[in-house]
Amino acid sequence: MSRRSSGTMLRACLVIFAVVSALGVCGPSLYWRFKKTLRFVDPKSSCAPCICDCPPPLSLLKIAPGLANLSVTDCGSNDPDMKQEMEKQFMDLLSEELKLQEAVAEEHARHMNITFGEAKRVASQYQREAEKCIAATETCEGAREREEALLIKERKITTVWEQRARQMGWEGE
Repeated sequence: MSRRSSGTMLRACLVIFAVVSALGVCGPSLYWRFKKTLRFVDPKSSCAPCICDCPPPLSLLKIAPGLANLSVTDCGSNDPDMKQEMEKQFMDLLSEELKLQEAVAEEHARHMNITFGEAKRVASQYQREAEKCIAATETCEGAREREEALLIKERKITTVWEQRARQMGWEGE
């Protein structure tokens, strides 16, 4: 085999491998898409809908008229023992519901008290910080006022010395 034919064989194998790989990757989606299009052309779907003369379904009132009038509250109303038991269960349910609501209210109150305490603590901390800031501002303002008074005094002294120097014949800049 020559070098040219082995190169051709290699190319042919690579092309076959590429085609098989592409079909392996894209084949299933193409298969399902093709199968869907065949389903629309299915001869069963092209037939007319069935026409039947079925009677309407029977209602509960027609089958057993006495059953339709029963309700849960009527259950056992004629039996005094059953009625007493049902009232007990109802009272138990009510008391359980009240206990649950009380537990929820207590939890809510506890959470509210914790939140309120935290808010008071934070407000107190902010109040202390504000007082520190006010004290520092007052100290700074006092120092500024003292320095301003000293500056005014120094300017007066400087003015007095300049006047004396001019009277003595000194000429400045």
